[in-house]
Amino acid sequence: MHRVEHWLARAATERPHHTAIVCGAQRLDYAGLHAQAEALAAGLVHLGIEHGERVLVLAENRIETCVAVFGSLRAGAVFSLLNPGTKAAKLGWLLRDSGARVLVIQRSLLPVLRGVEGGLPELHHVLVIDEGQGFESADLPAPAQAWQALLDAGAPALAPASRGVDLDLAMLVYTSGSTGAPKGVMMHHANVRFAADSICTYLEVGPDEVVLCVLPLAFDYGLYQLLMAVRCGYTLVLERGFGFPMQVLPLLEREQVTGFPLVPTVAAVLLQLRSFRPEWARSVRFLTNTAAALPPAHIERLQALFPQARLFSMYGQTESKRCTWLPPAELARRPGSVGFAIPGTEAWVADADGRPLPPGEVGQLVVRGGHVMQGYWNQPEATARALKPGLWPWERVLHTGDLFRADEDGFLYFVGRRDDILKSRGEKVAPKEVEAVLHALPGVREAVVVGVPDPVLGQAIRALVVLAEGSTLGSRDILAHCRAHLEDFMVPREIEFRSDLPRTGTGKIQRARLQAEAEGRMFVDD
Repeated sequence: MHRVEHWLARAATERPHHTAIVCGAQRLDYAGLHAQAEALAAGLVHLGIEHGERVLVLAENRIETCVAVFGSLRAGAVFSLLNPGTKAAKLGWLLRDSGARVLVIQRSLLPVLRGVEGGLPELHHVLVIDEGQGFESADLPAPAQAWQALLDAGAPALAPASRGVDLDLAMLVYTSGSTGAPKGVMMHHANVRFAADSICTYLEVGPDEVVLCVLPLAFDYGLYQLLMAVRCGYTLVLERGFGFPMQVLPLLEREQVTGFPLVPTVAAVLLQLRSFRPEWARSVRFLTNTAAALPPAHIERLQALFPQARLFSMYGQTESKRCTWLPPAELARRPGSVGFAIPGTEAWVADADGRPLPPGEVGQLVVRGGHVMQGYWNQPEATARALKPGLWPWERVLHTGDLFRADEDGFLYFVGRRDDILKSRGEKVAPKEVEAVLHALPGVREAVVVGVPDPVLGQAIRALVVLAEGSTLGSRDILAHCRAHLEDFMVPREIEFRSDLPRTGTGKIQRARLQAEAEGRMFVDD
Protein backbone atom coordinates (compact mmCIF):
# COMPACT_ATOMS: atom_id res chain seq x y z
CA MET A 1 0.00 0.00 0.00
CA HIS A 2 2.79 2.40 -0.94
CA ARG A 3 0.60 4.83 -2.91
CA VAL A 4 -2.49 6.62 -1.69
CA GLU A 5 -4.87 5.16 -4.29
CA HIS A 6 -4.03 1.68 -2.98
CA TRP A 7 -6.02 2.51 0.16
CA LEU A 8 -9.19 2.66 -1.92
CA ALA A 9 -8.39 -0.60 -3.72
CA ARG A 10 -7.87 -2.32 -0.38
CA ALA A 11 -11.08 -0.93 1.14
CA ALA A 12 -13.05 -1.99 -1.94
CA THR A 13 -11.67 -5.51 -1.58
CA GLU A 14 -12.02 -5.86 2.19
CA ARG A 15 -15.24 -3.87 2.78
CA PRO A 16 -16.95 -3.48 -0.61
CA HIS A 17 -20.43 -2.87 0.80
CA HIS A 18 -19.41 -0.67 3.71
CA THR A 19 -20.58 2.94 3.24
CA ALA A 20 -17.69 5.14 2.16
CA ILE A 21 -19.36 8.53 1.59
CA VAL A 22 -22.65 10.03 2.72
CA CYS A 23 -23.33 13.35 0.98
CA GLY A 24 -26.85 14.71 1.29
CA ALA A 25 -29.22 12.08 -0.07
CA GLN A 26 -26.38 10.20 -1.79
CA ARG A 27 -24.67 7.17 -0.26
CA LEU A 28 -21.78 5.38 -1.93
CA ASP A 29 -20.08 2.22 -0.69
CA TYR A 30 -16.41 1.41 -1.19
CA ALA A 31 -17.07 -0.80 -4.19
CA GLY A 32 -18.94 2.05 -5.87
CA LEU A 33 -16.32 4.68 -4.98
CA HIS A 34 -13.58 2.43 -6.33
CA ALA A 35 -15.49 1.71 -9.54
CA GLN A 36 -16.04 5.41 -10.23
CA ALA A 37 -12.39 6.27 -9.48
CA GLU A 38 -11.23 3.49 -11.82
CA ALA A 39 -13.55 4.74 -14.57
CA LEU A 40 -12.27 8.30 -14.16
CA ALA A 41 -8.66 7.12 -14.20
CA ALA A 42 -9.24 5.14 -17.39
CA GLY A 43 -10.95 8.16 -18.95
CA LEU A 44 -8.09 10.49 -18.03
CA VAL A 45 -5.49 8.16 -19.48
CA HIS A 46 -7.61 7.78 -22.62
CA LEU A 47 -7.61 11.59 -22.92
CA GLY A 48 -3.82 11.45 -22.96
CA ILE A 49 -3.04 12.49 -19.39
CA GLU A 50 0.56 11.57 -18.69
CA HIS A 51 2.24 10.49 -15.48
CA GLY A 52 2.76 13.47 -13.13
CA GLU A 53 0.46 15.90 -14.95
CA ARG A 54 -1.87 18.05 -12.87
CA VAL A 55 -5.63 17.80 -12.46
CA LEU A 56 -7.26 20.81 -10.77
CA VAL A 57 -10.69 20.47 -9.21
CA LEU A 58 -13.00 23.44 -8.66
CA ALA A 59 -16.05 22.03 -6.90
CA GLU A 60 -17.87 21.97 -3.60
CA ASN A 61 -17.79 19.09 -1.13
CA ARG A 62 -19.48 16.37 -3.14
CA ILE A 63 -18.98 12.75 -4.15
CA GLU A 64 -17.46 13.74 -7.50
CA THR A 65 -14.76 15.69 -5.66
CA CYS A 66 -13.82 12.54 -3.74
CA VAL A 67 -13.78 10.51 -6.94
CA ALA A 68 -11.59 13.14 -8.61
CA VAL A 69 -8.96 12.76 -5.88
CA PHE A 70 -8.59 9.01 -6.20
CA GLY A 71 -9.22 8.83 -9.93
CA SER A 72 -6.45 11.37 -10.57
CA LEU A 73 -4.00 9.46 -8.39
CA ARG A 74 -4.92 6.14 -10.04
CA ALA A 75 -4.13 7.72 -13.41
CA GLY A 76 -0.69 8.70 -12.10
CA ALA A 77 -1.62 12.39 -12.03
CA VAL A 78 -1.26 15.06 -9.32
CA PHE A 79 -4.48 16.54 -7.95
CA SER A 80 -5.16 19.98 -6.52
CA LEU A 81 -8.49 20.93 -4.92
CA LEU A 82 -9.41 24.59 -5.20
CA ASN A 83 -11.71 26.59 -2.98
CA PRO A 84 -15.08 26.82 -4.78
CA GLY A 85 -15.13 30.52 -3.96
CA THR A 86 -12.05 31.12 -6.11
CA LYS A 87 -12.48 34.12 -8.43
CA ALA A 88 -11.57 34.27 -12.11
CA ALA A 89 -8.25 36.11 -11.79
CA LYS A 90 -6.95 33.70 -9.18
CA LEU A 91 -8.25 30.66 -11.06
CA GLY A 92 -6.32 31.78 -14.13
CA TRP A 93 -3.17 32.22 -12.05
CA LEU A 94 -3.54 28.76 -10.49
CA LEU A 95 -4.15 27.07 -13.84
CA ARG A 96 -1.12 28.73 -15.36
CA ASP A 97 1.14 28.19 -12.35
CA SER A 98 0.28 24.51 -12.01
CA GLY A 99 0.34 23.87 -15.75
CA ALA A 100 -2.85 21.86 -15.28
CA ARG A 101 -3.89 19.69 -18.22
CA VAL A 102 -7.36 19.00 -16.84
CA LEU A 103 -9.84 21.12 -14.92
CA VAL A 104 -12.75 19.41 -13.20
CA ILE A 105 -15.42 22.00 -12.49
CA GLN A 106 -19.02 21.92 -11.43
CA ARG A 107 -21.51 23.45 -13.83
CA SER A 108 -22.53 26.33 -11.53
CA LEU A 109 -18.92 27.58 -11.46
CA LEU A 110 -18.43 27.77 -15.23
CA PRO A 111 -18.93 31.59 -15.20
CA VAL A 112 -15.73 31.82 -13.13
CA LEU A 113 -13.80 29.90 -15.78
CA ARG A 114 -15.32 32.03 -18.53
CA GLY A 115 -14.10 35.11 -16.67
CA VAL A 116 -10.45 34.04 -16.81
CA GLU A 117 -8.45 36.50 -18.89
CA GLY A 118 -5.41 35.53 -20.93
CA GLY A 119 -4.48 32.23 -22.48
CA LEU A 120 -4.34 28.84 -20.81
CA PRO A 121 -2.08 26.96 -23.23
CA GLU A 122 -1.46 24.01 -20.88
CA LEU A 123 -5.16 23.33 -20.25
CA HIS A 124 -6.35 20.61 -22.65
CA HIS A 125 -9.59 19.34 -21.12
CA VAL A 126 -12.47 20.64 -19.00
CA LEU A 127 -14.67 18.07 -17.27
CA VAL A 128 -17.98 19.52 -16.21
CA ILE A 129 -19.97 18.08 -13.33
CA ASP A 130 -23.27 19.04 -14.95
CA GLU A 131 -25.79 17.44 -12.55
CA GLY A 132 -27.85 16.28 -15.53
CA GLN A 133 -28.68 19.84 -16.59
CA GLY A 134 -26.41 20.14 -19.59
CA PHE A 135 -24.06 23.03 -20.20
CA GLU A 136 -22.98 25.44 -22.90
CA SER A 137 -19.38 24.77 -23.99
CA ALA A 138 -18.95 28.03 -25.89
CA ASP A 139 -16.26 30.44 -24.68
CA LEU A 140 -14.48 27.83 -22.57
CA PRO A 141 -10.67 27.84 -22.87
CA ALA A 142 -10.38 24.12 -23.70
CA PRO A 143 -12.55 21.31 -25.07
CA ALA A 144 -15.22 20.36 -22.55
CA GLN A 145 -17.28 17.29 -21.87
CA ALA A 146 -19.63 16.11 -19.16
CA TRP A 147 -18.10 14.30 -16.22
CA GLN A 148 -20.59 11.45 -16.35
CA ALA A 149 -20.11 11.02 -20.08
CA LEU A 150 -16.41 10.40 -19.52
CA LEU A 151 -17.10 7.87 -16.77
CA ASP A 152 -19.66 6.09 -18.96
CA ALA A 153 -17.52 6.10 -22.10
CA GLY A 154 -16.03 2.72 -21.31
CA ALA A 155 -12.36 3.59 -21.78
CA PRO A 156 -10.10 0.53 -21.51
CA ALA A 157 -9.52 -0.41 -17.88
CA LEU A 158 -6.07 0.32 -16.48
CA ALA A 159 -3.68 -2.47 -15.64
CA PRO A 160 -3.63 -3.36 -11.93
CA ALA A 161 -0.02 -2.22 -11.56
CA SER A 162 0.57 1.30 -10.24
CA ARG A 163 1.43 4.14 -12.55
CA GLY A 164 4.35 5.24 -10.37
CA VAL A 165 5.99 4.99 -6.95
CA ASP A 166 5.50 6.61 -3.56
CA LEU A 167 8.05 9.36 -4.27
CA ASP A 168 5.83 10.74 -7.03
CA LEU A 169 3.88 13.90 -6.24
CA ALA A 170 0.36 13.14 -5.07
CA MET A 171 -1.01 16.63 -4.59
CA LEU A 172 -0.47 20.36 -4.72
CA VAL A 173 -2.17 22.26 -1.90
CA TYR A 174 -2.24 25.96 -2.67
CA THR A 175 -1.89 28.17 0.37
CA SER A 176 -1.44 31.91 0.72
CA GLY A 177 2.06 33.27 1.11
CA SER A 178 3.40 36.41 2.73
CA THR A 179 3.98 37.94 -0.71
CA GLY A 180 0.31 37.49 -1.57
CA ALA A 181 1.00 34.95 -4.32
CA PRO A 182 -0.38 31.49 -3.48
CA LYS A 183 2.21 28.79 -2.90
CA GLY A 184 1.70 25.25 -4.12
CA VAL A 185 2.79 22.90 -1.32
CA MET A 186 4.17 19.72 -2.92
CA MET A 187 3.35 16.47 -1.13
CA HIS A 188 4.34 13.09 -2.50
CA HIS A 189 2.58 9.82 -1.73
CA ALA A 190 5.00 8.94 1.06
CA ASN A 191 4.32 12.30 2.76
CA VAL A 192 0.59 11.74 2.66
CA ARG A 193 0.87 8.17 3.87
CA PHE A 194 3.16 9.14 6.74
CA ALA A 195 0.94 12.01 7.90
CA ALA A 196 -2.25 9.95 7.73
CA ASP A 197 -0.65 7.02 9.56
CA SER A 198 0.65 9.26 12.34
CA ILE A 199 -2.65 11.09 12.84
CA CYS A 200 -4.69 7.89 12.82
CA THR A 201 -2.31 6.46 15.43
CA TYR A 202 -2.82 9.15 18.07
CA LEU A 203 -6.54 9.53 17.34
CA GLU A 204 -6.85 5.74 17.75
CA VAL A 205 -9.36 5.51 14.90
CA GLY A 206 -10.63 2.20 13.55
CA PRO A 207 -12.63 0.91 10.60
CA ASP A 208 -16.01 1.47 12.26
CA GLU A 209 -15.72 5.24 12.69
CA VAL A 210 -18.25 7.62 11.20
CA VAL A 211 -16.75 11.10 10.79
CA LEU A 212 -18.77 14.22 10.00
CA CYS A 213 -16.82 16.68 7.82
CA VAL A 214 -18.20 20.21 7.42
CA LEU A 215 -14.78 21.54 6.39
CA PRO A 216 -13.96 22.26 2.74
CA LEU A 217 -12.06 19.46 1.04
CA ALA A 218 -9.94 22.23 -0.51
CA PHE A 219 -8.71 22.97 3.04
CA ASP A 220 -6.10 20.32 3.85
CA TYR A 221 -7.67 19.62 7.26
CA GLY A 222 -10.87 18.74 5.39
CA LEU A 223 -8.99 16.82 2.70
CA TYR A 224 -7.36 14.58 5.28
CA GLN A 225 -10.77 13.61 6.64
CA LEU A 226 -11.37 11.96 3.27
CA LEU A 227 -7.88 10.47 3.03
CA MET A 228 -7.97 9.01 6.54
CA ALA A 229 -11.47 7.61 6.04
CA VAL A 230 -10.36 5.68 2.96
CA ARG A 231 -7.10 4.62 4.60
CA CYS A 232 -9.03 3.03 7.48
CA GLY A 233 -12.14 2.04 5.52
CA TYR A 234 -14.61 3.99 7.63
CA THR A 235 -17.52 6.26 6.70
CA LEU A 236 -17.25 9.97 5.90
CA VAL A 237 -20.40 12.06 6.22
CA LEU A 238 -19.63 14.97 3.92
CA GLU A 239 -21.42 18.31 4.18
CA ARG A 240 -20.86 21.42 2.10
CA GLY A 241 -20.40 23.65 5.12
CA PHE A 242 -21.77 24.65 8.49
CA GLY A 243 -23.83 27.64 7.39
CA PHE A 244 -27.06 26.00 8.56
CA PRO A 245 -26.05 24.17 11.74
CA MET A 246 -29.59 23.11 12.68
CA GLN A 247 -29.75 21.14 9.43
CA VAL A 248 -26.31 19.59 9.90
CA LEU A 249 -26.24 18.69 13.59
CA PRO A 250 -29.07 16.11 13.47
CA LEU A 251 -26.71 14.06 11.28
CA LEU A 252 -24.65 13.37 14.39
CA GLU A 253 -27.49 11.27 15.76
CA ARG A 254 -28.93 10.00 12.47
CA GLU A 255 -25.58 8.65 11.18
CA GLN A 256 -24.24 7.74 14.64
CA VAL A 257 -21.20 9.95 14.11
CA THR A 258 -18.17 9.07 16.22
CA GLY A 259 -15.77 11.84 15.13
CA PHE A 260 -16.34 15.55 14.55
CA PRO A 261 -13.41 17.70 13.27
CA LEU A 262 -13.74 21.38 14.20
CA VAL A 263 -12.10 24.71 13.63
CA PRO A 264 -12.63 27.57 16.11
CA THR A 265 -15.26 29.18 13.87
CA VAL A 266 -17.40 26.03 13.87
CA ALA A 267 -16.87 25.62 17.61
CA ALA A 268 -17.98 29.20 18.25
CA VAL A 269 -21.16 28.71 16.22
CA LEU A 270 -21.88 25.47 18.09
CA LEU A 271 -21.49 27.17 21.44
CA GLN A 272 -23.87 29.99 20.49
CA LEU A 273 -26.76 27.62 19.76
CA ARG A 274 -29.56 27.66 22.30
CA SER A 275 -31.22 24.47 21.14
CA PHE A 276 -28.40 21.91 21.03
CA ARG A 277 -29.94 18.54 21.82
CA PRO A 278 -27.97 16.12 24.05
CA GLU A 279 -28.91 13.13 21.90
CA TRP A 280 -26.94 14.61 19.01
CA ALA A 281 -23.70 14.19 20.98
CA ARG A 282 -24.17 10.71 22.42
CA SER A 283 -22.31 8.76 19.73
CA VAL A 284 -19.43 11.25 19.34
CA ARG A 285 -16.28 9.87 20.96
CA PHE A 286 -13.69 12.35 19.66
CA LEU A 287 -13.48 15.99 18.59
CA THR A 288 -10.45 17.50 16.89
CA ASN A 289 -9.45 21.13 16.50
CA THR A 290 -6.74 22.85 14.51
CA ALA A 291 -6.25 26.02 12.37
CA ALA A 292 -6.17 28.17 15.54
CA ALA A 293 -6.22 27.54 19.27
CA LEU A 294 -9.53 27.20 21.09
CA PRO A 295 -9.99 29.56 24.05
CA PRO A 296 -10.00 27.61 27.34
CA ALA A 297 -13.61 28.68 27.96
CA HIS A 298 -14.65 27.13 24.65
CA ILE A 299 -12.83 23.91 25.53
CA GLU A 300 -14.81 23.61 28.77
CA ARG A 301 -18.13 24.27 27.06
CA LEU A 302 -17.40 21.81 24.25
CA GLN A 303 -16.61 19.16 26.82
CA ALA A 304 -19.96 19.88 28.47
CA LEU A 305 -21.80 19.56 25.14
CA PHE A 306 -19.98 16.33 24.22
CA PRO A 307 -19.40 14.62 27.56
CA GLN A 308 -18.46 11.26 25.99
CA ALA A 309 -15.92 12.78 23.60
CA ARG A 310 -12.19 13.28 23.91
CA LEU A 311 -11.03 16.63 22.56
CA PHE A 312 -7.75 16.76 20.64
CA SER A 313 -6.10 20.17 20.38
CA MET A 314 -3.59 20.29 17.53
CA TYR A 315 -1.34 22.58 15.53
CA GLY A 316 -0.40 22.15 11.91
CA GLN A 317 0.77 23.77 8.72
CA THR A 318 -0.06 22.89 5.15
CA GLU A 319 3.67 22.35 4.70
CA SER A 320 3.64 19.32 7.04
CA LYS A 321 -0.07 18.68 7.50
CA ARG A 322 0.05 18.19 11.29
CA CYS A 323 2.92 19.17 13.58
CA THR A 324 1.74 18.67 17.16
CA TRP A 325 -1.07 17.19 19.23
CA LEU A 326 -2.12 17.48 22.87
CA PRO A 327 -3.34 14.29 24.58
CA PRO A 328 -6.89 14.94 25.84
CA ALA A 329 -5.83 13.99 29.37
CA GLU A 330 -3.57 17.07 29.42
CA LEU A 331 -6.27 19.58 28.49
CA ALA A 332 -7.19 20.46 32.07
CA ARG A 333 -3.57 21.02 33.07
CA ARG A 334 -2.37 22.73 29.89
CA PRO A 335 -5.38 24.24 28.09
CA GLY A 336 -3.17 26.69 26.20
CA SER A 337 -0.77 24.07 24.86
CA VAL A 338 -0.78 22.39 21.46
CA GLY A 339 1.14 19.46 22.85
CA PHE A 340 4.20 17.86 21.32
CA ALA A 341 5.32 16.36 18.00
CA ILE A 342 3.00 13.84 16.35
CA PRO A 343 4.16 10.17 16.39
CA GLY A 344 7.28 9.46 14.36
CA THR A 345 8.38 13.11 14.15
CA GLU A 346 10.32 15.72 16.08
CA ALA A 347 9.59 19.40 16.76
CA TRP A 348 11.57 21.94 18.73
CA VAL A 349 11.76 25.66 19.47
CA ALA A 350 14.86 27.02 17.77
CA ASP A 351 16.98 30.13 17.55
CA ALA A 352 17.81 31.86 14.28
CA ASP A 353 20.33 29.12 13.43
CA GLY A 354 17.93 26.24 14.11
CA ARG A 355 19.50 25.29 17.45
CA PRO A 356 17.10 24.21 20.25
CA LEU A 357 16.27 26.83 22.86
CA PRO A 358 15.77 26.13 26.58
CA PRO A 359 12.26 25.99 28.11
CA GLY A 360 10.48 29.32 28.33
CA GLU A 361 12.40 31.05 25.55
CA VAL A 362 10.54 32.10 22.42
CA GLY A 363 11.79 30.99 19.04
CA GLN A 364 10.71 29.52 15.74
CA LEU A 365 9.17 26.03 15.63
CA VAL A 366 11.21 23.60 13.56
CA VAL A 367 9.69 20.29 12.41
CA ARG A 368 11.39 17.10 11.29
CA GLY A 369 9.75 13.98 9.86
CA GLY A 370 8.32 12.14 6.89
CA HIS A 371 5.36 14.53 6.71
CA VAL A 372 7.48 17.55 5.70
CA MET A 373 6.69 18.83 2.20
CA GLN A 374 8.94 18.52 -0.83
CA GLY A 375 8.88 22.28 -1.37
CA TYR A 376 6.79 24.94 -3.09
CA TRP A 377 5.85 24.42 -6.73
CA ASN A 378 7.80 26.79 -9.00
CA GLN A 379 9.15 28.75 -6.01
CA PRO A 380 12.74 27.68 -5.22
CA GLU A 381 13.52 30.78 -3.15
CA ALA A 382 10.49 30.33 -0.90
CA THR A 383 11.37 26.64 -0.63
CA ALA A 384 14.91 27.49 0.49
CA ARG A 385 13.55 29.79 3.20
CA ALA A 386 11.25 27.10 4.59
CA LEU A 387 13.34 23.94 4.15
CA LYS A 388 16.81 24.18 5.65
CA PRO A 389 19.62 21.73 6.47
CA GLY A 390 18.72 19.45 9.35
CA LEU A 391 20.56 17.11 11.69
CA TRP A 392 22.03 15.10 8.81
CA PRO A 393 23.55 16.17 5.48
CA TRP A 394 20.83 14.46 3.43
CA GLU A 395 17.78 16.01 5.09
CA ARG A 396 15.89 19.26 5.16
CA VAL A 397 13.71 20.32 8.07
CA LEU A 398 10.76 22.69 8.06
CA HIS A 399 11.20 26.13 9.59
CA THR A 400 7.57 27.00 10.17
CA GLY A 401 7.96 30.76 10.61
CA ASP A 402 5.73 30.56 13.71
CA LEU A 403 6.91 31.52 17.17
CA PHE A 404 6.59 29.06 20.06
CA ARG A 405 7.84 28.39 23.55
CA ALA A 406 8.11 25.09 25.44
CA ASP A 407 7.51 24.40 29.11
CA GLU A 408 9.75 22.34 31.39
CA ASP A 409 7.96 19.15 30.32
CA GLY A 410 8.43 19.81 26.61
CA PHE A 411 4.84 20.83 25.86
CA LEU A 412 4.65 23.48 23.15
CA TYR A 413 2.73 26.78 23.21
CA PHE A 414 1.99 28.90 20.14
CA VAL A 415 3.09 32.52 20.65
CA GLY A 416 2.54 34.24 17.31
CA ARG A 417 3.31 34.38 13.60
CA ARG A 418 6.58 35.70 12.38
CA ASP A 419 5.13 36.95 9.13
CA ASP A 420 1.94 38.90 8.60
CA ILE A 421 -0.30 36.07 7.40
CA LEU A 422 -3.73 36.30 9.04
CA LYS A 423 -6.05 33.43 9.97
CA SER A 424 -9.78 34.01 9.50
CA ARG A 425 -12.42 31.25 9.60
CA GLY A 426 -9.55 28.76 9.78
CA GLU A 427 -8.19 29.94 6.40
CA LYS A 428 -4.92 31.73 5.69
CA VAL A 429 -5.32 35.27 4.38
CA ALA A 430 -2.40 37.09 2.80
CA PRO A 431 -2.90 40.83 3.44
CA LYS A 432 -1.08 41.71 0.24
CA GLU A 433 -3.58 39.70 -1.81
CA VAL A 434 -6.51 41.64 -0.32
CA GLU A 435 -4.61 44.92 -0.61
CA ALA A 436 -3.96 44.29 -4.30
CA VAL A 437 -7.73 44.06 -4.86
CA LEU A 438 -8.34 47.21 -2.81
CA HIS A 439 -5.70 49.13 -4.71
CA ALA A 440 -7.34 48.12 -8.00
CA LEU A 441 -10.47 50.09 -7.06
CA PRO A 442 -10.40 53.64 -8.51
CA GLY A 443 -10.58 56.13 -5.67
CA VAL A 444 -8.45 54.12 -3.23
CA ARG A 445 -5.06 55.71 -2.68
CA GLU A 446 -3.61 53.37 -0.09
CA ALA A 447 -4.82 50.35 1.84
CA VAL A 448 -3.46 48.09 4.53
CA VAL A 449 -5.16 44.98 5.88
CA VAL A 450 -4.85 43.92 9.52
CA GLY A 451 -6.39 41.22 11.69
CA VAL A 452 -8.60 42.09 14.63
CA PRO A 453 -9.02 39.42 17.36
CA ASP A 454 -12.48 37.89 17.05
CA PRO A 455 -13.95 35.08 19.19
CA VAL A 456 -15.73 33.49 16.21
CA LEU A 457 -13.48 34.16 13.21
CA GLY A 458 -10.14 33.96 14.97
CA GLN A 459 -9.17 37.17 13.24
CA ALA A 460 -11.61 39.53 11.55
CA ILE A 461 -10.20 41.26 8.48
CA ARG A 462 -10.07 45.06 8.77
CA ALA A 463 -9.06 47.24 5.84
CA LEU A 464 -7.48 50.61 6.59
CA VAL A 465 -8.17 52.78 3.57
CA VAL A 466 -6.88 56.16 2.47
CA LEU A 467 -9.02 57.63 -0.29
CA ALA A 468 -7.73 59.62 -3.21
CA GLU A 469 -8.55 63.29 -3.18
CA GLY A 470 -12.12 63.90 -4.30
CA SER A 471 -13.13 60.24 -3.98
CA THR A 472 -16.66 59.62 -2.72
CA LEU A 473 -16.26 55.89 -2.09
CA GLY A 474 -18.06 54.51 0.93
CA SER A 475 -17.74 51.26 2.86
CA ARG A 476 -20.47 49.62 0.80
CA ASP A 477 -18.69 50.40 -2.46
CA ILE A 478 -15.43 48.94 -1.20
CA LEU A 479 -17.04 45.81 0.24
CA ALA A 480 -18.98 45.19 -2.98
CA HIS A 481 -15.72 45.44 -4.94
CA CYS A 482 -14.02 42.98 -2.57
CA ARG A 483 -16.89 40.47 -2.76
CA ALA A 484 -16.63 40.52 -6.54
CA HIS A 485 -12.90 39.76 -6.56
CA LEU A 486 -12.11 37.77 -3.41
CA GLU A 487 -13.13 34.52 -1.81
CA ASP A 488 -15.59 35.07 1.02
CA PHE A 489 -13.12 34.45 3.85
CA MET A 490 -10.82 37.19 2.45
CA VAL A 491 -13.47 39.92 2.27
CA PRO A 492 -12.87 42.55 5.00
CA ARG A 493 -15.41 42.64 7.76
CA GLU A 494 -14.62 46.27 8.55
CA ILE A 495 -13.53 49.29 6.54
CA GLU A 496 -11.77 52.05 8.43
CA PHE A 497 -11.06 55.29 6.59
CA ARG A 498 -7.89 57.18 7.47
CA SER A 499 -6.33 60.38 6.26
CA ASP A 500 -2.85 58.84 6.22
CA LEU A 501 -0.89 55.80 7.37
CA PRO A 502 2.19 55.73 9.64
CA ARG A 503 5.51 55.30 7.85
CA THR A 504 9.12 54.50 8.64
CA GLY A 505 11.96 56.89 7.97
CA THR A 506 12.43 55.28 4.57
CA GLY A 507 8.79 55.84 3.65
CA LYS A 508 7.52 52.29 4.19
CA ILE A 509 4.13 51.82 5.83
CA GLN A 510 4.52 50.58 9.42
CA ARG A 511 2.45 47.45 9.05
CA ALA A 512 3.60 46.03 12.38
CA ARG A 513 2.46 49.18 14.19
CA LEU A 514 -0.99 49.00 12.59
CA GLN A 515 -1.32 45.31 13.45
CA ALA A 516 -0.34 46.02 17.06
CA GLU A 517 -2.99 48.76 17.22
CA ALA A 518 -5.61 46.35 15.87
CA GLU A 519 -4.69 43.85 18.60
CA GLY A 520 -4.73 46.49 21.33
CA ARG A 521 -1.10 45.97 22.27
CA MET A 522 1.86 48.28 22.57
CA PHE A 523 4.11 48.59 19.54
CA VAL A 524 7.86 48.63 20.19
CA ASP A 525 9.75 50.24 17.31
CA ASP A 526 13.08 48.46 17.05
